[in-house]
Amino acid sequence: MVKVIISGCNGFMGKVVEDICSSDGDISVVAGFDVNLAARPYPVYAAPANFTGEADVVIDFSSPKALDGLLAFCTGRKIPMVLATTGYSDQQIAQIVEASKTVPVFRSGNMSLGINVLIDLVKRAAAVLGDTSDIEIIEQHHKRKVDAPSGTALMIADAASSVLNYDAEYNYGRHDRRVPRPKNEIGISSVRGGTIVGVHEVIFAGRDEVIEIKHTAMSREIFANGAVRAAKFLIGKAPGMYNMEQLVAE
Repeated sequence: MVKVIISGCNGFMGKVVEDICSSDGDISVVAGFDVNLAARPYPVYAAPANFTGEADVVIDFSSPKALDGLLAFCTGRKIPMVLATTGYSDQQIAQIVEASKTVPVFRSGNMSLGINVLIDLVKRAAAVLGDTSDIEIIEQHHKRKVDAPSGTALMIADAASSVLNYDAEYNYGRHDRRVPRPKNEIGISSVRGGTIVGVHEVIFAGRDEVIEIKHTAMSREIFANGAVRAAKFLIGKAPGMYNMEQLVAE
């Protein structure tokens, strides 16, 4: 039985993770971390340091603000962690990498299996079309999402740029530029509105033809499912950084 702690347990995604774990006979949720101490079927702690029980892995769907306490807890107790939170600063990412020298850390800007298939397709397309097409990424999310562009859009852009024959420049808006589109640009546009779960579209616009690759999330359950799979994947792993590509490969 895998003993899981849910960080951000009283948030929307935390509750979805809880539901998935409750229907999985191989997982038991032993505690939750959240500044909101509303009752769950397990103990909830405002600070990770307050938990003294046993756990095998932490699944985090909280906020970048919770990172310091979470890293201190997991590295101090040698507990693997799945970081599904987005919007980290460069400094925080450096902290995460440092923590991975002590414990296994699974981090992905998107826990969806489908998104990671899309990323693979984008890499293949960019390798073939990158010299002859302009690349644009459009991402859509609900109005409550605070970070823009999404972590997933940046993952897609990084995947495309990794196979290009030039150093790509990311452009997040053209309102202040009155010049033709440069060749080395990858455009990233963000839409926020309503209850959109997540839509990511990649456009390869070439001479007289356009190729589009698109993923639409119908519910947040796909992200929670991926996080639970990642938690199982980390059990028994050595310290280091892990991602969805490695999980899919295994």
